[in-house]
Amino acid sequence: MNKRTAIVLAAGKGTRMKSLRPKVLHEVAGQPLIAHVLEAIGACGVEKPVVVIGHGGEEVQAYLGEKALYAWQREQCGTGHAVMMAQDFLANDVETVMVLCGDTPLFQAKTLEALFLAHEKQGALATVLTAQMADPTGYGRIIRDDTGALLAIVEEKDGSPAQRAIKEINAGTYCFNKDALRKVLGQLRPNNAQGEYYLTDVLALLRQEGTVTAYQVDDASEVLGINNRQQLAEAERLMQQRLRAQWMDAGVTMIDPSSVWLHRQVTIEPDTVLYPQTFLEGTVTIGSGSVIGPGTRIKDSFIGAQVHIQNSIVLESQIGDGSTIGPFAYIRPGTRLEQDVKVGDFVEIKKSHIGKGSKVPHLSYVGDAIIGSDVNVGAGTITCNYDGENKFQSIVEDGVFIGSNSNLVAPVTIGAGAVIGAGSTITKNVPSGALAVERSRQVTKEGYQEIRRKKCCKKK
Repeated sequence: MNKRTAIVLAAGKGTRMKSLRPKVLHEVAGQPLIAHVLEAIGACGVEKPVVVIGHGGEEVQAYLGEKALYAWQREQCGTGHAVMMAQDFLANDVETVMVLCGDTPLFQAKTLEALFLAHEKQGALATVLTAQMADPTGYGRIIRDDTGALLAIVEEKDGSPAQRAIKEINAGTYCFNKDALRKVLGQLRPNNAQGEYYLTDVLALLRQEGTVTAYQVDDASEVLGINNRQQLAEAERLMQQRLRAQWMDAGVTMIDPSSVWLHRQVTIEPDTVLYPQTFLEGTVTIGSGSVIGPGTRIKDSFIGAQVHIQNSIVLESQIGDGSTIGPFAYIRPGTRLEQDVKVGDFVEIKKSHIGKGSKVPHLSYVGDAIIGSDVNVGAGTITCNYDGENKFQSIVEDGVFIGSNSNLVAPVTIGAGAVIGAGSTITKNVPSGALAVERSRQVTKEGYQEIRRKKCCKKK
């Protein structure tokens, strides 16, 4: 197979986005546009593409890091000029160069691989990717001769009315023979309405040297480039459709697919059920047979098998097999629940480890705590982990029973099998097997209301 590389055009300002952020760093399905592009070409054997950067280039470079080589286009003088800036980064042993835009997140690897293969099979000097568009507005039009062979590409602003009526468009993605491309780049001239160096003019020059072909994509939606927020939203919609279909085909049930939102890094095992208004963000793994939702958001977390989570938020945490969460629980970063843990309604857990079979049924806050196995945390229990300056840890060993409305003032350790009486504020360590009760003695005054009533009457 030919040695391949790619030039990714990412220097444009993206004025219509009306954003301080570089256009290619806006996100679809949880990752920047350019990350989708690099992922697709990476699957085609391109190890380290050349990314042409300009506006916001430092941010793009900071995000991609060592995944790419970088060519600067200080002045945006057209696509041909951008490729000129990148040509010196092309390795000597490279034969085929793909050029594509960094704002095209919907390309699938199989489509780009098909373009590579079509180009290499025909031994062409250049191959342009095309698509049939119901509304071709804004795209360059493909001009063919009487035999159907590619004749030229005409930009919309430079085209005649007849040419603008053509539905086949230039997708802005090409494969070139590297040596042929470098030979003709220096011949480009800005002879157009924009005064720019068009990469499309390279095709006419290469036709004088050899074969120039076109490859038409099956799904025109893949070529969608992002120039404004509406197109960004449309790309998100299309990507979500693709991801939902992918996971349903893999054995995941979605009660209302249109209300489920997924990021690209999500992994879901078969027989999981996703209820409406479920949002899976970042790197999320969900084990088989789990039931998620409705109204649930999970981000950057591992969820085991047979887990039930409803109307809750889980962030940067690990949830063990068979655990149940919710409704209306908040699992904050750094939390780890072992197998068969129950976290009930209106419970907040932060940076804590809860052992197998333990229960925090409702109305509690557990922060910076280590809780052992088979612990029962009564309703309204609070770990008082912050003294205004520092955070402290509570340790609750196996088999502890904590009565309702208790406060554990950290740092404190509750020994195995101990019992904490309801309404207690525990400030000292409790030995294993002990009962700890800390509350004021109850005082009852019989007939209080009658006495109070008589006093009120005398005042009147």
